[in-house]
Amino acid sequence: MSALKILVIPGSLRSGSLNAKLAAVLAQELAQSGADVTRISLGDFPLPIYDGDLQAKSGVPQHAVNLKRMIGAHHGVLIVTPEYNSSVPALVKNTIDWVSRVQDPHETRGQVFHGRAFAIAAASGNRLGGTRALAALRLILTACYATVIPNQLALSFSEQAYDDMDRLKHQADIDTMRALVRQLIDHSQRMM
Repeated sequence: MSALKILVIPGSLRSGSLNAKLAAVLAQELAQSGADVTRISLGDFPLPIYDGDLQAKSGVPQHAVNLKRMIGAHHGVLIVTPEYNSSVPALVKNTIDWVSRVQDPHETRGQVFHGRAFAIAAASGNRLGGTRALAALRLILTACYATVIPNQLALSFSEQAYDDMDRLKHQADIDTMRALVRQLIDHSQRMM
């Protein structure tokens, strides 16, 4: 059996992003649990705002094709999203919109979302920890027919959530993280 491959996608490009920091912690936990982890930056896949006229005129941008193929090369995907105005940021939504339009030969449109497990997490400086963004992201992914695992991580008061080694320091957060990682690995292995 091949090694279990998990793709970790932080949904923020901001310097010092709380969500990029959480993505790094989750990637490390996944690797320690035996997964072959790839962590990317969406900054390496710049995409214009989705526009059906642009797609009709120019096709799907190559960065969307490349990202779709990267997702397809992994058994599971973890998206760590910020919360903007009680929802997902434009970067995350736009990325999903473009990737869902990529259709390789002998595939249905959006097929990359089928057949692999998705996990979601968020970090926020407030007490809700990005739960509203997670609800929106779950809805978007399930509309693409993705299998989104039940467990999720909403890291509240995230500026104070880490020790001086950038590890989660509160046991409840650690337990939630480990449960998410276990469930993502289990679901991904079953879908291999």
